[in-house]
Amino acid sequence: MADDSLTRAISEEVRVVPYDPQWPGLFIAERNRLLALLPGRFAAIEHIGSTAVPGLAAKPVIDMLAGVSAMSEADALLGPLCANGYETSAEFNATLTDRRWLMRHANGKRTHHLHLVIFGSGSWFSHLQFRD
Repeated sequence: MADDSLTRAISEEVRVVPYDPQWPGLFIAERNRLLALLPGRFAAIEHIGSTAVPGLAAKPVIDMLAGVSAMSEADALLGPLCANGYETSAEFNATLTDRRWLMRHANGKRTHHLHLVIFGSGSWFSHLQFRD
């Protein structure tokens, strides 16, 4: 059974807030934590989504794109990531062919979304293109 914070994060109302200049730093801190936690497992980790666009109002969730060598590598990372602060949905991930999705939360609010995709794939470039 999900803890109360997770339940609240899952059902959290989507809201858009003014740009927060702390967002890039929050991304860098989490990227560095992941790279130290799982050295050599990611080809790159990029800040994507609305919080990655300076000056843009956004939902206050840091969206991150992590490049892996294959979807089997993404699947192998789910356990270690979930053991270190992330949650995921096997049912939702089963519907995704080109990525795996995870969420980090605190105090009943989503803080990060992590998308694992094959580095250099069409999905990788489409996420970056959308951000850019």
